[in-house]
Amino acid sequence: MALSALALSPQAVNLLDAGSLLSAFGALGIAVVLFAETGLLVGFFLPGDSLLFTAGLLCVPGAHGPVHLSLPQVLTAAVLGALLGAQTGYWIGRRGGKALLARSRSRKLHEGAARAEELLNRYGHAKAIVLARFIPIVRTVLNPMAGALNVPARLFAIWQMAGGIVWTVGLVLAGYALGSSVPNVDRYLLPLVALVVLVSLTPLAVEVIRSRSRHTSNGGSR
Repeated sequence: MALSALALSPQAVNLLDAGSLLSAFGALGIAVVLFAETGLLVGFFLPGDSLLFTAGLLCVPGAHGPVHLSLPQVLTAAVLGALLGAQTGYWIGRRGGKALLARSRSRKLHEGAARAEELLNRYGHAKAIVLARFIPIVRTVLNPMAGALNVPARLFAIWQMAGGIVWTVGLVLAGYALGSSVPNVDRYLLPLVALVVLVSLTPLAVEVIRSRSRHTSNGGSR
């Protein structure tokens, strides 16, 4: 019985569901997911924002979620996963990021790459590297794009660490603070995660609307 349950457990893990990932892998899962989302071009679909916020909620003593997590372990795993992932993505980009993107057939990935390059051009390297942490998909492709576009390695390392720490620690502590101040808030985990996802997608939606507006105005001025 125990062996069959163990054999089935990997199949029951939903990579898109923060609660499922945390129940199955705990803090280690946070490090792996953030590494993949920020360092590997295949990780753009992973739930970084909701994972961090949910992990913070599940660190609250007495929480009734699927698993109880240690706040120091979660913070350590989150920071390490995000920083090592970004640095890996940068070096992938340096070694052949544009070629890898050219081979990909993912429309979302190519759109994210275009927005990442636009961020780098519009805001400058430092600000774009920090801002990208808070924009889904863009945070997956900006690091390889920074490498492919030859952003100086030292500048990239400094600002990806700054952005990565603010993003990971901020979201984890936001979840922890909410769980600590509102009794039984973990019972509303699904609506809260949905809200976090919606908020995290807002910058992406704003960028899409602005991009379309610019294309429309440029087309109308010709």
